[in-house]
Amino acid sequence: MPESSLVRSKALFIRRWGEMAASWGISRTMAEIHALMFASTVPLCTDDVMEQLQISRGNASMNLRELTRWNLIERLHVRGDRREYFRAEADVWQMFETISRERRRREIEPILETIQRCDEMIDADLKQLQGQERDEALEYRNRLRAISEFLDMMNSFFNFVVSGSDGGLPDAAKLLAKFSSGA
Repeated sequence: MPESSLVRSKALFIRRWGEMAASWGISRTMAEIHALMFASTVPLCTDDVMEQLQISRGNASMNLRELTRWNLIERLHVRGDRREYFRAEADVWQMFETISRERRRREIEPILETIQRCDEMIDADLKQLQGQERDEALEYRNRLRAISEFLDMMNSFFNFVVSGSDGGLPDAAKLLAKFSSGA
């Protein structure tokens, strides 16, 4: 019997979500598990994930744990069943906010700290530098500060958007869309 359009659609979504996430530097399997959970209307256990994605228990467990750490899925207990179940965040705006916060914590904050350290290193030796080396150090420091300022503004914008009202992110996105369309 041929697969239903629902099964084929979910398989396509899971595959593409995994491909997209891989290009962002996120494990393809982790993204596929997230997509499977997102597409499912009922909580899934580790065995369900293993069966549907044809992956090992260790791979499933490791990625479920990581998705839980990212707050993209939550653990659930089903009465009368000893297995652990998981459910994905279904609100796409909340999911985007969660992914953005986690990426900021893992990617942006460390580079901001590095830029700050690099800037401090230049400042510490700047008085001792002369000529071409001093000019190069000053230009480099200006570039570091420009990146830092840009990332700080993006962080401030992100904080503003997600800390607004309950509809902060969707409302901000609608405003930006309206602004960009010239309406």
